[in-house]
Amino acid sequence: MDNTRVKAYFGIYGDAFPINEVTQLLNIEPTNTYNKGDVIVRPKNNNVVNTTVKYRKETAWVLSTDYQESYDVTEQLNEILSPLKNKSAIINRLKTKYNLECQFSIVIIMEHGYTPGLHLDNELIEFANSIKAEFDIDLYANPYKSDVN
Repeated sequence: MDNTRVKAYFGIYGDAFPINEVTQLLNIEPTNTYNKGDVIVRPKNNNVVNTTVKYRKETAWVLSTDYQESYDVTEQLNEILSPLKNKSAIINRLKTKYNLECQFSIVIIMEHGYTPGLHLDNELIEFANSIKAEFDIDLYANPYKSDVN
């Protein structure tokens, strides 16, 4: 793909907790889940032979977008925030009960030097603060030719 892509996700993480209970209480189907101790499955790469088996160090419940062509990260963040925004009390109860942590993650893959806008609006900041969620932002800038010598 030749266009800049963005993926956003929200995760609830902890040592071990009942993923089904989180799904039921939030009334949201996660896009991904895993349990502490699960084997991490890596995509096959024909050029690299890696026989090391790695295991998940935590349990996770994740709500995510796919990678989407985008020049405005707000679009992906709103897609994640929309089903969650009225669920802060439930999330906080789960956090207390199971000693959980929350995080918003943004992954940006920039192509040809085109960078998307990255604006965190008040609604997102207030929600994140209400559940004490952190933000993690990963930027990948693929090489591009510059007109400047």
